[in-house]
Amino acid sequence: MANTYTQLYIHLVFAVHGRERLIKEPIRERLQQYICGIVREKRHKPLAIYCMPDHLHLLVGLHPDQAIADLVRDIKGNSSTWLNENRLLFTRFEWQRGYGAFSYAKSQLDAVVQYIQRQPEHHARVSFREEYTALLRKFAVEYNERYVFEWVE
Repeated sequence: MANTYTQLYIHLVFAVHGRERLIKEPIRERLQQYICGIVREKRHKPLAIYCMPDHLHLLVGLHPDQAIADLVRDIKGNSSTWLNENRLLFTRFEWQRGYGAFSYAKSQLDAVVQYIQRQPEHHARVSFREEYTALLRKFAVEYNERYVFEWVE
């Protein structure tokens, strides 16, 4: 798109279906690399990623030619298919419906990248539910607790 100039940074968060802890350490790196490949293929820029066993954090520099919902659909669909076709798990894999998308300014990127890279340490103190609802409150996103993922305690 000629004469289009953007600076869009989006932090995506979504969960494994049923919040099952399926993303184990042996496949985590491979899955992250695969997802970053999807992001690059769609002309976005992956800035940080961390797959926890039951959810994912991804920071992207968003290209204006694709809507966020379409990018998330492509990531979820392609990564699920890849995991299942390559039989990288002992069970069928799928992502839960829905996602969070939070925008940041360029001046905030270093802090967001560090936050994403430190997910294991963060979740030693804070549950995913607490983290996700805190993000929704921080960004003043109205939500109904009934429709915020399927929580498994």
